[in-house]
Amino acid sequence: MAKRKVANPLAFAVLGSLGERPMHPYEISTVLRARGKDQSIKLNYGSLYSVVAALQKHGFVEELETIREGNRPERTVYQITPAGQEEYADWLSELLGTPSREFHPLEAGLAYLPGLPPDRVVELLEHRLEAVDTEIEQITAAHEHMASMEFPRLFWVESEFRLALLQAESAYVHQLIEEIRNDTLSGSTFWRQAWKLFQEQGITPAEQLKDPVKYFGTDFAWMKAVPPEAQ
Repeated sequence: MAKRKVANPLAFAVLGSLGERPMHPYEISTVLRARGKDQSIKLNYGSLYSVVAALQKHGFVEELETIREGNRPERTVYQITPAGQEEYADWLSELLGTPSREFHPLEAGLAYLPGLPPDRVVELLEHRLEAVDTEIEQITAAHEHMASMEFPRLFWVESEFRLALLQAESAYVHQLIEEIRNDTLSGSTFWRQAWKLFQEQGITPAEQLKDPVKYFGTDFAWMKAVPPEAQ
């Protein structure tokens, strides 16, 4: 993806908001929250001003006027510049058309699955599923409400995408839990026995990998094929 002068995704949301009409930062944050965009882009009110300042520094936005409402402090209203409009269009095109490699926290955890005993992993995954399935229920209910209000899907398709990701994660983790619990996951028998040896005799999994036949018999001779750097 292109290296941008202001790379914070919040800057993208600011440009999109100012593309509609001039606003002051507080109004931008209010609009983003009211539309639920803070569910798709991390919105931190404290960093919003620094993002706006960075966009102004690079010529993407500019001050339009300073206003005062009642006894409230003065607020600076910003508008998008032609350069900002070009940046926004280019950024949006990139986000929609160019896939990028994203590193999911769960994927990182799964990469080191054997680092915990199987039963503990099942316990943790079930705990994760509770949170995921709860969010699925909440988003589904929100979608049903918006549909009943005949609110155009065009303005909440990002929420549908979030739901699809959560549903895929839920289905996968549900299946993985069952495979671990029933020892039908390839390699899970070794995993379970290795932790049993460690807990009962203090023999670390690393030591077991050095001579799997000694500890587990010829059925685990395949472990000798594991490269030393992977042990």
